[in-house]
Amino acid sequence: MSQALQHLLSKFELGTFAGLPGKPSDDRPTRAAILGLPFDTGTNGFRIGSRQGPNHIRASHLPDRRFLFNSERDFLNELGVVDLGNIQLTPSKLEDAFEKIEAALSAVYDSGAVPVSLGGDGSVTLPQLRAAYKKYGPLSVIHCDAHTDTSDVEGAGPYTTTTTFLRAAEEGILDAESTYHVGARGTLSSLSGARKKINGTGHRIIPMDEFIGEGPGNVGERLHGEIGDRPVYICWDMDFFDPSVAPGVAMPEWGGASAREGLTFLNSLSQLNTVSFDINTVSPPHDIQGLTGQLAGRVILEFLNGLPVKD
Repeated sequence: MSQALQHLLSKFELGTFAGLPGKPSDDRPTRAAILGLPFDTGTNGFRIGSRQGPNHIRASHLPDRRFLFNSERDFLNELGVVDLGNIQLTPSKLEDAFEKIEAALSAVYDSGAVPVSLGGDGSVTLPQLRAAYKKYGPLSVIHCDAHTDTSDVEGAGPYTTTTTFLRAAEEGILDAESTYHVGARGTLSSLSGARKKINGTGHRIIPMDEFIGEGPGNVGERLHGEIGDRPVYICWDMDFFDPSVAPGVAMPEWGGASAREGLTFLNSLSQLNTVSFDINTVSPPHDIQGLTGQLAGRVILEFLNGLPVKD
């Protein structure tokens, strides 16, 4: 191949997040690996589409914007980040999907990399938590979401987007006292009350009003002080943000975090021993001008920029 042609060809992969390579390099260890989970349960009656989320996030973040203004690091190269593509899942086959997700995440953990997963709806978190538990034992969790996902819905079965952390609590795979649901707010489908249900799990809740009142950075510092160096699983549902900045989600709730507040909070968590980062609930059919996909890409970059190179 001529040097002139090599110069014209892109040095980036096509179709991956930020043009990342699709396989590890021999030159450096893989500190983090992106993995798509194109699955949703279809239980939302009005806004189905999160199964398309992984490719939408990738398409929303191209390789010409892979650096951050607030960072001097070429962190994607330093960390040897790769994009492994999507797990082959069939949305209607829930148990099969859960088995495949758990197996894939276990393989990433066994490789020594931190998985950065692209959902998918909130149901994909449960098999990921199971895989993390096998590797690390009971986990500390920071769940950023407008909903606590600790409730059964009559007639919907044991596994929906609302039951993820309820099932995880029942299975004993979380450290209940250091599991935090951050950003809860909005409307409910019954008068039973989300707070009462979550108290039954032993988890802790930081409602959006408290989050804003205390300040995103201060909340992050508090959680760091309480969690310490324990392994942490961060689950970031994009409806944590207000619909004005993230309209393309499965269940939007007004009164959420602004983009600046959310990113400030995420950066305040960079000192934690985060072993998994799970971003979900991007619904492309509802994403006006790709805003949610773009913001999800920024969240991923900010997380990776805060991830230290492994010793």
